[in-house]
Amino acid sequence: MPRPSCNTRPGRNPKQPTEDRGPAMTSRTPLRPYGYQIVHELPGRLRLRIPALGTPGVTPEDLEDWMDPLSVVVSVRANRGARTLILRYRDTPGARAVLLRRLGAFVPNEDPDGSAGEAREAEIAPLVTTALTIALLPLLSRPLQVAVTMANVASTLASGIETLITKGVKVEVLDALAVGLSAARGELYTANITDFLLSLGNYLERRTEHQSDRMLRKLLRPEPAMAWVERDCELIQIPGDQVNAGEIIQVGPGEAIPVDGRVVGGSALVNQSAVTGEDVPVRKEAPRRVISGAVLIEGRLRIEATQVGDETTSARISRFIKESLAKRSDTQREADRLADQRVYLTLGTGALVYGLTRNLTRLQSVFLVDYSCALKLGTPVAFKAGMSRAAEHGVLMKGGEAIEHLAAVDTVVFDKTGTLTYSELEVTDVVVLNSHAQRTESALLALVASVEEHASHPVANAVVEAARSRDLQHISHGEVDYLVAHGLSAEVEGEQILVGSRHYLEEHQGISFAPHVKRITRLEDEGKLVLFIGNARGPVGLIALRDTLRDDTHETLRRLRAQGIKRLIMITGDRRHKAEALARELGLDACHAEVPPEEKAGLISHLQADGSRVAFVGDGVNDGPALVAANVGIAMPRGADIARATADILLLDDRLSAVADARELATKTMHLIQNNFRAAIGINTGILAGAMGGALSPVASALLHNGTTIGILLNALKGVRLEGESTAAASPRLARK
Repeated sequence: MPRPSCNTRPGRNPKQPTEDRGPAMTSRTPLRPYGYQIVHELPGRLRLRIPALGTPGVTPEDLEDWMDPLSVVVSVRANRGARTLILRYRDTPGARAVLLRRLGAFVPNEDPDGSAGEAREAEIAPLVTTALTIALLPLLSRPLQVAVTMANVASTLASGIETLITKGVKVEVLDALAVGLSAARGELYTANITDFLLSLGNYLERRTEHQSDRMLRKLLRPEPAMAWVERDCELIQIPGDQVNAGEIIQVGPGEAIPVDGRVVGGSALVNQSAVTGEDVPVRKEAPRRVISGAVLIEGRLRIEATQVGDETTSARISRFIKESLAKRSDTQREADRLADQRVYLTLGTGALVYGLTRNLTRLQSVFLVDYSCALKLGTPVAFKAGMSRAAEHGVLMKGGEAIEHLAAVDTVVFDKTGTLTYSELEVTDVVVLNSHAQRTESALLALVASVEEHASHPVANAVVEAARSRDLQHISHGEVDYLVAHGLSAEVEGEQILVGSRHYLEEHQGISFAPHVKRITRLEDEGKLVLFIGNARGPVGLIALRDTLRDDTHETLRRLRAQGIKRLIMITGDRRHKAEALARELGLDACHAEVPPEEKAGLISHLQADGSRVAFVGDGVNDGPALVAANVGIAMPRGADIARATADILLLDDRLSAVADARELATKTMHLIQNNFRAAIGINTGILAGAMGGALSPVASALLHNGTTIGILLNALKGVRLEGESTAAASPRLARK
């Protein structure tokens, strides 16, 4: 393979990376403004000081989220006060270097105030301060007790005043009134205990919300792809997001291309299905362009990086997740509206109770009944737990709105190719063209499979598997010559056999298939890929292949019907008779065949005009408009980049049953939210009645209310599970993490 002018070091094994130690690798060395110092180190554990931690754009959440995606990380905890980061990791060779390279490349958040939807870090300091105040009260004189109490509850009172001025009557105003009334009446223990319970509730609410965000981001953010880059005449391995524009990277068989760029050396067969939706690998050589996310099947490439950093697939997924956390559904907005209404209900009830009883204790108890926390926080936490659970099952949902809309759909429309069918190929026809060769179909298949087993692309794999399934014997042959992305040749029984594309055999080898054009056209009209075989005497045969129905298609459609989906529809560009036969086999309600790509979105809109709520499942470049037009767009994992960008839901695992999993989880999540909503209203109404009747003291009212809120939050955080899923069963996706 071509090398840079200075070459990598002679004899270097490209699989032995050079640790890129820079100044950030030196313990206790002053670093750049966003650097670190190693304070303490044990096997599998690092404690580092981050001087900039706590400054704008460098929050504990930023650092934790930055380090979390690495597979070697066991746990990560950032402490704002101590400005330290504690990393626990799997102590494997090279793990420490990977961690420090990742940390050294940390980029501060350029928009620290724009992280809507992210929970603020829970502060434990108010809890500690209030607990100490309560413990000290018996030891102090009365004037000191008053002074200490006022100092302790000052933050609660200030928060209530600020909220009243800036936002109007909210729950903080009610809390401040309840605590302030206790302090003003000289009920110092009541004021401090109530303040402690409020702080405890706030702390646990923040922790719960923060935990749901962390859990979700940990599951969804991809580990940075690694890249072999040529630097200083050496070949070193670094995270793909650290490659600079203009640098040369090397990619070998089985490796993903980590950047967008252009080929400057080498030749390879590249599978781009994850990005473009193309089923058949394509040949890449200089000066053709390559895209990140594609995987090399055979050959090697040297690539000049042209798009890096924020333009990579990993960066786009990170933005996707931030959007997911920030998106608010109709259910969340309705919960917020009802919660705000009930603040006025509580305030009005308190005024009524005091007007009738002139009892300030009852007034305090009423003011401590708060509907809004359970309503406002329970709903988004349930959505995030649902998103997290879906991610465990290979489904990436773009916010609570996607869950809400998916639960409401009654019609699912499938694009056929790559969705209802596999992207993998299977042999359908073996055609012998040269009658003089006296070769049977089985003999031809055995011959081609014996030669193709030396290749590893999907067409070769399909041919070899077909021969294996028929128990055909291997045929001895000479050395195989392989021309990347064109075909191969080998000597068999004294003659040279050529296998590959029509272009390869006709243009490069001079073997004309024109006499058989009708048969070739018929196979291609049936949507099949044709492999051509020839020798020095002319055409020998054809092998046709096509994609196959997914194993889980029937079961997925059955589950969707059981979940309340009324109509299942297929859209395809295939010929009508072929498409209708498949639709009958699957028991679909409708089939739209020979549909041009630009008409797919129109069909979706027509269904919606009839009152249907539509989910569309697709994977191709031409599916983008349909994914946008549908109430819910679902993109397959091998889908084109534009399909994945426009979809509301991305399938991370290549299985159709993930669609049914997503629908089930969405429906159960909405039921959980509704149940939590009813519980919050019912229980808090009971507490309010007890406070109005004088049965509950202010402390008891605060305790019951906060206990209810925490219970609802924990129930929301627990989330839902698929039918038959064991509570203790770890998901495959989590196990891979």
